[in-house]
Amino acid sequence: METPSQEQQDQWRNDPKNWKWGFFYCNSEDKRLMVDKKNPNLGATINFSHPKSLLFIIGIVAFIVLVLFTIHISKAN
Repeated sequence: METPSQEQQDQWRNDPKNWKWGFFYCNSEDKRLMVDKKNPNLGATINFSHPKSLLFIIGIVAFIVLVLFTIHISKAN
């Protein structure tokens, strides 16, 4: 996978058509799963057009559920 140039990344990030509701980054041209937010100083977000984005979200939710379940079980004992 070839990393896009910084100019291309900036162009994609600043294009309002790539941001659904101003919050969700969706760009099928961008093959990266994790991308900088509109303000790169605020971290990264998921490219929701990436094929693995759904698996990533499911993994995060499963991890949170597992942690909460483990806490619940440990308090019950």
